[in-house]
Amino acid sequence: MAEKIVSNKSNLQILHEDNHIIVINKRVGDIVQGDKTGDKPLSEIVKEYIKDKYEKPGEVFLGVVHRLDRPTTGIVVFAKTSKALERLNKMFSERATSKTYWAVVKNKPPKSEDKLIHFLKRNEKNNTSKAHLKEVPDSKKASLDYKIIKELNNYFALEINLHTGRHHQIRAQLQAIGSPIKGDLKYGFDRSNPDGGIHLHARKLSFIHPVSKENIEIIAPTPSDAIWNSI
Repeated sequence: MAEKIVSNKSNLQILHEDNHIIVINKRVGDIVQGDKTGDKPLSEIVKEYIKDKYEKPGEVFLGVVHRLDRPTTGIVVFAKTSKALERLNKMFSERATSKTYWAVVKNKPPKSEDKLIHFLKRNEKNNTSKAHLKEVPDSKKASLDYKIIKELNNYFALEINLHTGRHHQIRAQLQAIGSPIKGDLKYGFDRSNPDGGIHLHARKLSFIHPVSKENIEIIAPTPSDAIWNSI
């Protein structure tokens, strides 16, 4: 499916919009939902866009279905109706969606493709997760597949398919095999990216539309920088 951007209004990259859902290509630094920083979240920006575009009086309904880490880019789905939100929540919680990520790492993974299984334990104090090879108290099983899709001058581009949706899963699991993501100081990379982001991008999402039941496949263009552009 070709990459497309429906609209760029209000600095939003809208990848898909219909009566029930809206899909955004999140930028580095955007927070999906409000947090303790008090920064304006993407959910509020999308609400303002809907209110303005459709001249809606009063409060606009918008449901947050899932999140991406602040330094990560790519696909985020919001529900425009309560019916869509309920059904999407069920789909995401039951893993009835297909998610593909792209990541750029400096150290070549041990294998050109592999399935990684770890047990992730979250540290609430510093907002990180540590990947263990064996189950430890309060840990959750995490599973993904990766493959190298391109070798760059100093980096390796990976395509990742998630089987579980754990806190900081891709970041922690790639660190555990010695291949931290470019720019990810929190998970072992040696320096930050100039924009404060990391080279992790939610590239593709496939799911059944919660109302029309048609197959939806969304592909999000990567941010424009020298490394992403070379992939």
